[in-house]
Parts: sequence; structure tokens; C-alpha cells
Amino acid sequence: MDDKAYERVLSDVGPRLRRLRQERGVTLAALSETTGISVSTLSRLESGGRKATLELLLPLAQAHQVPLDELVGAPEVGDPRVRAVPQRRKHMTFVPLTRQPGGLQAYKMVIDPVPGTPEQRTHEGYEWLYVLSGRLRLLLADRDVVLRSGEAAEFDTRLPHWFGPADDKPVEVLSLFGRQGERMHVRAKPRSKKDAD
Repeated sequence: MDDKAYERVLSDVGPRLRRLRQERGVTLAALSETTGISVSTLSRLESGGRKATLELLLPLAQAHQVPLDELVGAPEVGDPRVRAVPQRRKHMTFVPLTRQPGGLQAYKMVIDPVPGTPEQRTHEGYEWLYVLSGRLRLLLADRDVVLRSGEAAEFDTRLPHWFGPADDKPVEVLSLFGRQGERMHVRAKPRSKKDAD
């Protein structure tokens, strides 16, 4: 799908959300109370003044009790099953949920606990994380945040970051990742005065 097609899909989300809400006879105030999204954000989302993000669409899909595909108007397919093969890398099992190279990529990840000190990394791109189960620890620059099931975060991956289980149990995460993410590199640690001599 090219950029124009993506823009067309995104521009149709607002009217679709308004129609769905009105068909159910729900006010913006009531929907705001159910989802925790402010009335002004919901209004801008419906009018096209705010871009749809996973963090906004997931609670709306849950509130309306419809699949996420229905909110974005995904085309019908003959066989809806995703036939991706789970892949294992070090302490993580992940399933790629998108089939097109480049652009926005989606992954379902199960991250196992790993002993030791987390190492923050930076790379080009933007990431959205939604916790499906467990507790996720997110280190973002100098912030240390714990997300629980049903919570989401989004951040510029050029900031030093690391995420993984917040305790000794695996965490299951849905990730949407923007372009350029494949160029990952380890953030250089400052050299000590001893190393500089």
C-alpha cells in the first residue's frame, strides 16, 4: 500500500468512528468516560483533526466491541489467518503481523526475563507498544516506567530506550514500528577518564 492509500485509509477512520458512535446512540462524553480519552481528542479524531493511533483505536474498538479492522476499514480477505512463523531471538519470541516490507510494521512479542542491567539502544523510527499481558518496564532516556496489561506507550526510537519484563514473568506486547527501525545500533557509553588516557 503506498502513502496515498495509507492517507486515504486514515482519513476514513474519523467518519467511520462518528457513524459507529451515533448508530449506538453514544455521546462523546459517555465514550470519553468509557475509554479514558478526552472529549476534545475524540471530537478531533472524528473530524479528522487528529490522526488515529493504536493507543486511541484499541480502547475505541473495545468500547464499541468491534474488531480493530472494522475501525480502519481493512479490506476483506479470503482467508483471514496470519500465517507468520514465530521467530526466536535471544530472550524474545516474536511474530511479524505485517507482510509488506518497509513502512509500518506490526509484531506480537513475548519477552522473557533476562538477568543483568538493561542496555538502552537508539535507532531511527517510532514505536507504539501495547501490553497484552504481564508488566512491561520501559526505560526511555532518564525515565523508568512500568506499563500493565491494557496500557500503551509511544516514543521516538532515537531516544535511548529499552523494554522488557518488569518482574520475573514474561510480558506479551503488541508493537507497531515506524520506518527505518532496521538500522539499530548500540548507544555509545561515555568513556571514562581512565579510558581516555
